[in-house]
Amino acid sequence: MPSATDELIQRLYESPPEGFVAARTAAIEQARQAGDKATAKRLAALKKPTVAAWVVNLLALRRPDLIEELVELSTALRDAQRGLDGSALRELTAQRRQVVSALVAAAGKLARGEDRSVKVPLGEVEATLTAALAEPEIAAQVRTGRLIRAATYAGFGEVPRPRLRLVTDEADVDSDDAEDHDEDADEGGEVVEFPQQSARERAAEERRKRELEQRRRELRRELSNAQSAEKRADTQLEKAEAAERDAGHVVEDLDAELAELERRRTEAQADVARRKQARRLAEREAAAARRQVGDVQAALEDLESDLSDC
Repeated sequence: MPSATDELIQRLYESPPEGFVAARTAAIEQARQAGDKATAKRLAALKKPTVAAWVVNLLALRRPDLIEELVELSTALRDAQRGLDGSALRELTAQRRQVVSALVAAAGKLARGEDRSVKVPLGEVEATLTAALAEPEIAAQVRTGRLIRAATYAGFGEVPRPRLRLVTDEADVDSDDAEDHDEDADEGGEVVEFPQQSARERAAEERRKRELEQRRRELRRELSNAQSAEKRADTQLEKAEAAERDAGHVVEDLDAELAELERRRTEAQADVARRKQARRLAEREAAAARRQVGDVQAALEDLESDLSDC
């Protein structure tokens, strides 16, 4: 059974993102007032989801059965790919499109049910569900109902990368042509004898092969350097994206703090106004009391004067 904190977190990720920061701040304050520092720290670590992530979270939390259907289809697709089952793969691929479309429609309906004014980014939702279909790790994240941003996937399944061949040697073409000529000769029943290469021709061919081999080594070095540069650039991009997200979270937290300070300022101003009114009332009561004291003293003096005359 989920704890009260887990249920609170689920409500935060089910609610529209525009109210996430304020609701999280209120929950943190409540936990702190209760002396529950662990819960307050856990809540403070939660990040505001994008609209697309929120829509997917709604689907995962409200319709987990649909997510399980997606996961089962993903498993079937991977099995078909491993087994090279073409007919099953074609059928499952068509089914994949139908399932993803149905899930996107269901997610959009849930989101509009929560907030009619929300503009659902269906493309990002579809990309996230497609990524979950292809990657078990992404599917596991979707299942939690706590995504903070949409996911993407460039391809699908465990398809091996193609082996690329760089054609640089014209001798390959000549060899293929020679084989074709040999086959033609065999079919015609005639054997054609080619003249032997001269020493000069053989030397030129060897020189060209060395040049091509040298060029191939250079291209491989360039490819290796380019791949290293690409990897470094991807790492820098990931760091930059993470830094941008963290900065965005800081802004969100500061906005929440500013809103809280503004609320406290308004309450303090109202309290000052109430205390000012109370002070004025006290001043009036003090003045009336002083007047009463003066009146009583004057009456007492008159009475004492009359007594002395008797």
